[in-house]
Amino acid sequence: MPTTYEPIATTTLSTSAATVDFTSISGSYTDLILICSLKGTAATDLALRFNSDSGSNYSATQLWGNGSSTGSLRTTNQTYAAVDYYGYIESTDFTVNIIHIMNYSNSTTYKTVLARANQAANGTNAGVALWRNTSAITTVRAMLTNAQSFASGSTFTLYGIKSSA
Repeated sequence: MPTTYEPIATTTLSTSAATVDFTSISGSYTDLILICSLKGTAATDLALRFNSDSGSNYSATQLWGNGSSTGSLRTTNQTYAAVDYYGYIESTDFTVNIIHIMNYSNSTTYKTVLARANQAANGTNAGVALWRNTSAITTVRAMLTNAQSFASGSTFTLYGIKSSA
């Protein structure tokens, strides 16, 4: 069976950090996958920013559940793509996030992100985000909302999906 996920870069934090950047991303893949295992310095949410764009060009829809309750949220005109909402990033347990950035190198369409988060103590979260920009993505910034930082020991791996052709 051919290997389709190609590791591009991995970062493991030895100290806390406000952001994690993946830069100079080649346009030679069909999609990107970002897999994170992380803690925050306080309960907060995970967000992405593309190509240093901090304009109000992002929107998201999130669904979450914890076994006894569920919820949803829709945001528009945000300055980042919310990919893990409802405070699942916290300081006590690691949260695993799997983020699929589809068609990232296409220069004629907006970029869509599918995301899933799992945290044993809190529940699960799934969502979709949109970056309303047609530029090919060459930089991905992972950040936490509410001016929080990623805790030491958090890991981030960016993969490129190779074309099956």
